[in-house]
Amino acid sequence: MEKILKVGLVQQSVGPDVAANKEKLVRNITDCANRGAKLVVLQELHNTPYFCQVEDVDNFDLAEPIPGDSTELYSSVAKRLHIVLVTSLFEKRAVGVYHNTAVVFDADGSIAGQYRKMHIPDDPAYYEKFYFTPGDLGFEPIKTSVGTLGVLVCWDQWYPEAARIMAMKGADMLIYPTAIGWESSDSEDEKNRQRDAWIISQRGHAVANGLPVISVNRVGVEKDPSNQTNGIQFWGSSFVAGPQGELLQQASATNEENLVVDVSLSRSEDVRRIWPFFRDRRIDAYKDILKRFCK
Repeated sequence: MEKILKVGLVQQSVGPDVAANKEKLVRNITDCANRGAKLVVLQELHNTPYFCQVEDVDNFDLAEPIPGDSTELYSSVAKRLHIVLVTSLFEKRAVGVYHNTAVVFDADGSIAGQYRKMHIPDDPAYYEKFYFTPGDLGFEPIKTSVGTLGVLVCWDQWYPEAARIMAMKGADMLIYPTAIGWESSDSEDEKNRQRDAWIISQRGHAVANGLPVISVNRVGVEKDPSNQTNGIQFWGSSFVAGPQGELLQQASATNEENLVVDVSLSRSEDVRRIWPFFRDRRIDAYKDILKRFCK
C-alpha cells in the first residue's frame, strides 16, 4: 500500500524585527499543520533578514546557541502540533565559531538531529564565508518519526556528491532550506537562466537518486544595508519534486505562500527498480572524484 506523507513548505518574506518574523513563522507552521502536514520545512536563516549581503561584525550578535531560545520555541511548536519540523538557524557554537545549522525537531519536541552547512559560498551579496565555519557533522541523514531526512542547506544543493551520499546513507527524501535570489542589474534572460538552473539541479538530484526533493526558498526584496547593490529579490519558487524529477507542486516567485503537498514515500522503491542507478555505479572507477581537479 502506498505510503503518503503530507509535507508543508513555508515560503515567506523576512523583515528586520526578529520577534515578528518568529510570530509569522509560528502562524504559518500552524496553518500547514492544520491542513494536515506532518512534516513542515522552513527556509534558510528564517529568523532574520539575509545578513550575509554585507560583512559586518555586529551581525554576529544575531547568532544563538543550540539549544537556546529558538530551539525552545520551535520544539514547543513541533510538540504542540505533533509534527516534524525542519528549521534553519545561525548557530553560535563558541566565541568566534559560527555555523549555518539546520535543526530538526521530532513530533514529541525533541531534537532529532542537526546538520551544519558544508558548502559555504562567497559571492557578491552572499558573503557567507565571513560568517560561517564549514560544517563538520558530515552528510548524515536524520531519523524522525515520519522518515529519514537528508537535510542539506542552500549552496549544498548545487553539489551532486552531497545528495548522493545522503541517498546512499538511507535518506527517504532530500530537503533544502534555501535563500537565493536575483540582483536587480541582471537581465530578465539571465534571471530566468539562474532560476531554471536552480530548479533543474535539484530535480536532477531527485532523478539520480530516486528520491523526493523538498526545496523551500524565501521571497521578497531585502535591501543591501551597505547600499552597494540594490539588494536581493528572493525568487521564491519553493517546490516539491518526485523521485523521477516530476514537479508535484511549486510556489509563486513573488508571493508568500504555504504549500501542503502529498509526497509518496513508496514510489522510490518502484522508481529504483526500473532505473537501477545504484546497481550500475562503477565505484571502482570513481577515485578521481576525490581530487580538486584532474589536470
